[in-house]
Order: sequence, then structure tokens, then C-alpha cells
Amino acid sequence: MARTELDDHLRTTALKSGATGVDGARAVDARVEGGRVVAVVFERGGRGGERFEIRCERLVVADGVRSPLGKVLGRTWHRDTVYGVAGRCYVTSATHADDPWISSHLELRGEQGEILSGYGWIFPLGPGGVEGAGGVNLGVGTLATAKRPADVAIKPLMRFYADERREEFGLGDELRMPTSALLPMGGAVTGVAGPNWALIGDAAACVNPLNGEGIDYGLETGRLVAELMAERPGADLAAVWPALLRDHYGEAFSIARRLAGLVTVPRLLPSLGPVGMRSDLLMTLALRWMGNLVTDEDRDRAARVWRWAGRRSIARDHRPPFS
Repeated sequence: MARTELDDHLRTTALKSGATGVDGARAVDARVEGGRVVAVVFERGGRGGERFEIRCERLVVADGVRSPLGKVLGRTWHRDTVYGVAGRCYVTSATHADDPWISSHLELRGEQGEILSGYGWIFPLGPGGVEGAGGVNLGVGTLATAKRPADVAIKPLMRFYADERREEFGLGDELRMPTSALLPMGGAVTGVAGPNWALIGDAAACVNPLNGEGIDYGLETGRLVAELMAERPGADLAAVWPALLRDHYGEAFSIARRLAGLVTVPRLLPSLGPVGMRSDLLMTLALRWMGNLVTDEDRDRAARVWRWAGRRSIARDHRPPFS
């Protein structure tokens, strides 16, 4: 479904469960006493508008990839670790959406036919589609590091990708609600928690380095922090929350961002990518590993290899995830 629908559903669920909504305002600052956040400063009406405070005993920061409130609290993003540059839009489509499907194009090419270090995706939006018509979520993403930045204009690349797939998927001409962003990935941030506050989801760089996916991590980390606060109301989140994130995601994020970093090496992807991408075995493993689909209960060979690689990868990290 479109993000507007998902976000509205989450908000409505929270309100029905007893939350108090504050509309038309954004969190811009925090009042800290003795290392603890005692109140959050909100601004209504844009820069220079009305400001007011809401006091808090505990705080969950879920303000996305830029995390302005996280920055105020000391969150630091380390761009020497691989990060994503991605964009998505909604497009009307004549493709039948009754059955679930997703189309990923791992050989993402630029306008000159060059292979780029990323991929494109298309998947249906469900019955509502785009403004009541059949529609798809379409996007592209590339990988970069501070040493090897992405020399790609995302929105023009997204338009080119849509043009290339228009006939196959019956796409409309208009790319609606296009957005683009830099994506911190794989726990490549420090300062994800304080004594009574914690960052979750994109704000904590809980984004899969192999595919840029973050929605499930956002929901998972929201559940984890809620359970933690309920079960241990007096816990020092500065110590407990980063350790819990590393326990759940550290090994997988470490090996994933190491592999993703290799993709940014010039000439490596054009040389090896097409061969690997045409291997059913490698693509099956990649889908499993990229999709956050290896659980602690899995004992098959693919799961064992992934965990083995993760343990060895995190042992070699000069800066493990979330630290």
C-alpha cells in the first residue's frame, strides 16, 4: 500500500489505543537535565512559529533517516560505511494486482547502458492503487560510501527506469509523489540511546544494506522498544538498547554492509554481477538474505552460512553496528 495509507493506519491504531495525537507540529529540540530528556520542544507553523513543550518520562525517537531530533541528542551517522541513495514514486499501471508479486531488476543500468551499483523495483499497491486506479510502487536505489560517492541523479534515473519498463508493465506517464533520500544503513550510527530515550527504525539506521528496505525494521524495533520499556521500566536505555539492537541485527547488518560495500568497488559489479544474477541458486540465497528472512530457529545450510559469516564479519568491524 502507499505510505500515506500505511502511516494513517498506524496513526489511527495508536489513537484508538489511547495515544494523544499532536497535529501540525514537529519536534525540533529537547530539554535535557542530568543526561535525561525531560521535555521535547515542538514547533507549529514552520521555522519561527509557535513553540511549546511536552514533558516526558521516556522518549522514542522515530523521525526517519535525517532524524533531526536524534541529531540534537547526539546521533552521529558514519558515512565511511556503505549507505544508500534511493528514490520511489507511484505510477498507474495496467498490470493485474490481484496476486502478490514483486519485480526486482538487479542489473540496474544508466542511460548509457552502464551497470550501476544498485537495483530497481516495481510492485503493486493493492486494490486502491493510485487514486483509485491500478498502480505500482516504482523506485531505484544505488550504494555509496564516503570514499566512493554515488555519481547518480536519482530522480532522472527513476524516470529513465520507468521509461524502460513502461511497455512491460503498462505504466502511466506521470510519476506521482516522487521522493528521494540518503539512507544510513546497517546500524551505521552512534548515539542511538540515552538514559531514558531510544532511536528506532530509520533514525537508528535500521535499514537493510543489501536492498534498502526499512519498513519491517521500523515496525520490529518499535515493538522491541515497547516491550523493553514495559518489561523493564527503570532500565538505563543507554546501555540496554544498543546491546539489544546488536543482538538482533548486528551480525546480519555487519556482513550485509560488508557485501554491499564490495558492490561500490569500480568494475567489480560489471564483471561479476551479471554472472551471479543469472544463477538461480545465488539469487535464491540473495532473496533470503536480503529479505530479513533468516530467523534464529532456521537450521538449514543457507541460515548457518549467513550466521557464520555474520559472526566473523562483526568480529573484524572497527565499528560494529550501533556503536
